[in-house]
Amino acid sequence: MERWQWLKVVALIFLLSVSEGRELRIKHEDYSHIYNHTLAKILVEYASAVYMSDLTALFTWTCARCNDMTTGFEMIELIVDFQNCLQAFVGIAHDLNSIIIAFRGTQENSIQNWIQDLFWKQLDLNYPDTPDAMVHHGFYSAYHNTTVRPGIISAVQRTRELYGDILIMVTGHSMGGAMASFCALDLTVNYGIHNVQLMTFGQPRIGNVAFASYFHKHVPHAIRVTNGHDMVPHLPPYYYYFPEKTYHHFAREVWLHNIGLGSLVYMIEKVCDGSGEDPTCSRSVSGNSISDHLLYYGVKLQADTWGSCGIIMDNSIVKDNSIVRFRTDLAGNIVLSKDPAASSILRPTSQIGKGSSYF
Repeated sequence: MERWQWLKVVALIFLLSVSEGRELRIKHEDYSHIYNHTLAKILVEYASAVYMSDLTALFTWTCARCNDMTTGFEMIELIVDFQNCLQAFVGIAHDLNSIIIAFRGTQENSIQNWIQDLFWKQLDLNYPDTPDAMVHHGFYSAYHNTTVRPGIISAVQRTRELYGDILIMVTGHSMGGAMASFCALDLTVNYGIHNVQLMTFGQPRIGNVAFASYFHKHVPHAIRVTNGHDMVPHLPPYYYYFPEKTYHHFAREVWLHNIGLGSLVYMIEKVCDGSGEDPTCSRSVSGNSISDHLLYYGVKLQADTWGSCGIIMDNSIVKDNSIVRFRTDLAGNIVLSKDPAASSILRPTSQIGKGSSYF
């Protein structure tokens, strides 16, 4: 059976190479005013940490991945939706003067099965009040029709009541990137929050070209980082000859890829054009790598174990701490939350320079 599964993955790789894999010469242009390398390395650490299953360590920001460039992060809300195997958090990054929202990527099924299913997915939902815009029903519903959205919105509103109109940065990897994108659009369109920035890693396509245009209009500060031959950004497939009827990425992509000079290998960060489907970026190669999907900037982007939505939690975090609230519903979904600390003072930005916009 396992051998048969891998044969299907190999067949999928071949189909991807036929539909998209064209080798084109790369043009190098200066887009340093758009993309911030240091910010990307910070946000990828948040996208990695949200995969952790130890809720106590994650909520208190003492987990194995809760350090380095994210030290000092203050968790406000941690949401675990068991029904749909989803996880997300909201908190304050004092060094960035920002609210951080992070979404976990694919967890419940093996990534091979998820990729195989995604290859055949068709556009199947009209985006509300937007003529001709269509999106992936599963990604849309994962954000809009689960316990995740109410928890996110509540935490953002509470935090903004204390800190005011500060920057919101939304991130996620894989399916978490798709959910992060719908969240960024939701905050802008439905809640009138315009200082929202998005950076995702290894994100699949989520809608058609009409949706991509609508998305860019409302969330102009958006970056999709792709890596080498990562399979997932090639999915669901984009068909060049049917641009109006196919899935289409929104702009802007930053493609990470290695080049060799003699015995040395360098990582290139290419900021792509504003089309969302730059043929000189990740579309210039076939999407045939799962390993490229699971490691960005040297940071691990997956759970420690596959096939389970299980968690670890020490109930003393609730019993011994009057400021932490613990809520569950009939389905067993969990929300850990606290009010932003009134004594917390946002410190001047130290890691990536001053300013209210970082890319």
